[in-house]
Amino acid sequence: MDGTMGLGGHTEGILQASSPDGRVIAFDWDAAAIEKSRERLAGFEKRFEIVRRNFSEIKEGLDDCRIDTVDGILIDIGLSSLQLDIGGRGFSFQRDEALDMRMDIRQELTAASILANCKEQELADIFYYYGEEKQARRIASFVVEERKQQPIETSKQLADLISKAVPRRFHPKRKHVATLVFQALRIAVNTELENLSKILDTAADHLNPGARFCVISFHSLEDRMVKRKFRENDKFKVLTKKPVMASQKEKEINPRSRSARLRVAERV
Repeated sequence: MDGTMGLGGHTEGILQASSPDGRVIAFDWDAAAIEKSRERLAGFEKRFEIVRRNFSEIKEGLDDCRIDTVDGILIDIGLSSLQLDIGGRGFSFQRDEALDMRMDIRQELTAASILANCKEQELADIFYYYGEEKQARRIASFVVEERKQQPIETSKQLADLISKAVPRRFHPKRKHVATLVFQALRIAVNTELENLSKILDTAADHLNPGARFCVISFHSLEDRMVKRKFRENDKFKVLTKKPVMASQKEKEINPRSRSARLRVAERV
């Protein structure tokens, strides 16, 4: 099971490695990603199925395919290249887009609605707990004052507001000052930590003995959760005492891999 198909890179790799008989169930809730992946994986139709669900719905998705257990699960927690590069939903502050941030456009909650409706303390908590943003309270205060004047509806508008809210001496040197707030809003909109917690609690029930559960995460909130839940679950044997990181060569080829952390557990 590839729980985060995205543009199909991992799915394709698993299909190639498991040739000629391996079967892959690929989950994704982003309709645009599914459409692109169908094109990429056109030669493998007989050996893979796409399930339009979040990986947290593992039981329901496997039931859809009439499968109880699998020989391996991979989930890659983070934005896909499609969401970053093609845009249109406000995931990135590199372009001026509507603050949507929904990975599944069937859901109602958007980043703009969070900014418009949450109380100041709620916004500060989102920025702090989901983004580990140290200036969370100050940014939340600026958001509340700004929305009294006009709705905060675009990525550029929010990024400019954060730049103004955070004193210049606290602007990070190697990343945009709005990075953590955008991360926090995306996590809140898509209930990412709740979904991750759910699959970490339930995946073992759908894995055959000896099967591997591989999780790639991109920030410390997720990685700490994976580490803790792997360690606490007596159905797993942890195979990675420390997360596996990308090599220098891989980072040069794919700069987005620089913050990736892979942890693996085996079903006992």
